Parts: sequence; structure tokens; C-alpha cells
Amino acid sequence: MRLLSAQNLAVRFGGAEVLSGISLAIEAGEIVTILGPNGSGKSTLLRALLGIVPLSAGQVRRAAGLRLGYVPQKLSVDRSMPMTVRRFLSLPKRVSDAEATSALARVGLPDVEAQQMAALSGGQFQRVLLARALLSDPQILILDEPTQGLDQPGEAAFYRLIEEVRAQTGAAILMVSHDLHVVMAASDRVICLNGHICCEGTPRVVSNAPEYRALFGLGTKGALALYQHQHNHSHDHDHSHDHGHSHQAHEDHAHD
Repeated sequence: MRLLSAQNLAVRFGGAEVLSGISLAIEAGEIVTILGPNGSGKSTLLRALLGIVPLSAGQVRRAAGLRLGYVPQKLSVDRSMPMTVRRFLSLPKRVSDAEATSALARVGLPDVEAQQMAALSGGQFQRVLLARALLSDPQILILDEPTQGLDQPGEAAFYRLIEEVRAQTGAAILMVSHDLHVVMAASDRVICLNGHICCEGTPRVVSNAPEYRALFGLGTKGALALYQHQHNHSHDHDHSHDHGHSHQAHEDHAHD
């Protein structure tokens, strides 16, 4: 079932065209990652699909009555303002204690209702945002760089959680990233973006596409063989092995 689609979508800011000719579709239950360098229009595309940013051309179609959950890239919480996790989960729409407890348990954060939002670690904060997005029982979850600011183990844990959420709820997941190693993680399909769609397909197909390699300045196949290799290892049982790869992944990323 097609949940969300765009046809020849374009977005202009002032006189500059930020996105052009974007056509894509998200089917029920799939995990799709939009990948691209900084400034490639990834967050703008998500906001256009959500209806937050006006289109200069094209159209977005949503399934009738589509339930969306959204985790923004950044959400600032005023540290001087008291705000418990429980209260945050009831914004803007009140939820029952049972619903709040269930959502927090689903994201691996039981018993944090009374904690202050400002006191949470980065990883806990992202999980609370995810819990709040899950309260609407979404058919599609839209995540804008959800692991930004997390360390490598925190990133790996969050992406495992995303896969679990998909398995448990059947929700489709559309997420944005600029991290190369995410390509070989939880995605069924990858869309490479740089103002337009450069290439699209399964991670294996995209990783070998010349457009992808050019976009990230990858001259040799060594780096991607590494990401493929990392993906094939169990995150749970091979931390030391994973960690060795993560250093290389970050080094490669630093040269983008």
C-alpha cells in the first residue's frame, strides 16, 4: 500500500531552487533512508512532504487518513523551565498514563516519567521524541537525522530500535541522514539527494552507483566494502569489531 508520494516536487527559497524534479513513493512497512551531503535539501524535502514547506511545483499525495509521526532534527528544551518527560508526552495532545508508560517501554526507557527533559542524555532525549511520535500510532514515522550528536554505540542502538519499532508496529520509516554507514544499516531502500535525486535503490545497488560515489567523493571501493562488512556483523555480539570499523567510517566521513 502506498502511504506517501511526491510527483515532480520542487521547492524555492527566494530565487534559489533548493529541490527540483523529486518523485518518490513510500510503501507500507519499508525503511527508506534519504542520504546526502550537508546542504543537499534533505530536511527541506521532509518538511515539504509533511506540508510544512510550500511547494513551488509538483504535488504530494498522502493515503486517506494517513497517521504521521515526526521526530525533528533539533528540539530545544529551555533548561530553566521545568518539564517532566510525562508532561512532555502530553504535548500538544493529552495521553493517559498507560499510553505514556507503554510508549516509553517500547523505546527502552521505562520509569523515566518523572525525570526532567533537560536532564536527559542525548540518546534518552531522542528516544523520548520517538516515544512521543509513536503515541499517534503512526503508519509512517518521519525522522530527520535522529542520531545527530550521538556517539557510535548510541547511533547503533537507536537504529536497532528503529528496526524493532518497524517489526512491532508495521510502520513505514522515512529517515534522513548524512552518515555513510547508515546506508548499510537498517534501510530497505536508499535515496541519494543533492537538490535532485541522484540515484535510488537497495543499499547494495546504490553503494556501487557512480553518482553515489561521486556525491561522497569515494574514489575507491574500499570504504564501501567496509560499510558492507560492518553491516554483516552482529552489533550485539561484536562490539570490539564494530568499534574498529566505526573509526574508519568516521575518518571516511571526515573527508567528505
